Amino acid sequence: MARKSGLTQTEAEEVVQETVICVAKNIQKFKRDPKRGSFKGWLCNLTRWRIADQLRKRTGLHHDEREEQEIIEQRDSAADADWDHQWREHLLKTAVQRVKQRVKEEQYQLFDLYVTREWEIPRICETLGVSRTQVYLAKLRITRLLRKEVARLEKEWEKR
Repeated sequence: MARKSGLTQTEAEEVVQETVICVAKNIQKFKRDPKRGSFKGWLCNLTRWRIADQLRKRTGLHHDEREEQEIIEQRDSAADADWDHQWREHLLKTAVQRVKQRVKEEQYQLFDLYVTREWEIPRICETLGVSRTQVYLAKLRITRLLRKEVARLEKEWEKR
């Protein structure tokens, strides 16, 4: 998130370090309250504030306060979209790992070849000696399990 906000690698590493320190110091104060927001939102805000601090350090010498705030807001908007995308990717990867452990290896292989690796069905059928129906059923079953697992993970994170 920090790198996509325009920070250098060194600045981004400093953001990570400062955010982790802030979380460590304040995690006991965090209380789950839907009115105040989720852990994800809290963590995102902490990160954004650290990014803004870095940008202020850099831009404070070259811009007035209004210009500085506009730059930060533009980068915040882009960073928010990226944060959400990365969060969803993380949830999906975690869900895939968990679902993979609960299904037969053969079923996951059909799903992986068809959905992830985008193999054509005839190729899958020929390579693995399975029917089209088996491929479709594996995709359907595992997709349902993934949706449920992602929803469960989202609820789990909301409780934190």
